[in-house]
Amino acid sequence: MSQFFKRFLPDPDRLANTWGLRWLGPALKHPRLWHFSRRGIAVGLGLGIFFGLLIPIAQIPFSAAFAVLLRANVPTAVASTLVTNPVTFGPIYYLAYQVGATLLGEDAAPPPLPGAAAGEEGADQESIWDKITGLGKPLLLGLGIFAALGGLGAYLLVSWIWRLKIWWAWRQRVRRRRMVQLP
Repeated sequence: MSQFFKRFLPDPDRLANTWGLRWLGPALKHPRLWHFSRRGIAVGLGLGIFFGLLIPIAQIPFSAAFAVLLRANVPTAVASTLVTNPVTFGPIYYLAYQVGATLLGEDAAPPPLPGAAAGEEGADQESIWDKITGLGKPLLLGLGIFAALGGLGAYLLVSWIWRLKIWWAWRQRVRRRRMVQLP
């Protein structure tokens, strides 16, 4: 199965010689960054979901850099940042705001956007800034909670499923051996 995925991955030597990644050269050639192992996949997925939910920009460079530092699977870390994409971005951020506002004891309804009310043509800059910064604390708290729980949950889920798969394969082998040994 891992051979199927490996054919879609970029060559580590080619990446190490790419202009923007040349400074990471030797680090990108480490075999654990490209190997499909339980730990590498679990940590890579956890990192990707963590950074995908935590920060709205530069998710891929952050997850890739931390994957290199933690020797996790880089392709998994990069691909899992796509948990937030143009389709999921709105609902995730709205729910994160709702969770953050509830935990902070604030009104759960987000403030109206500047200029959204009828007859509000010239809102002053200070009130616009207040409305934008009013979203900040609840949204950051909600995103932090989602990122921490999502990353940890992904790591634990992958580890559990991987162990369950190994246990199941072992059980099947034992069952087959018993069937062969029966007279």
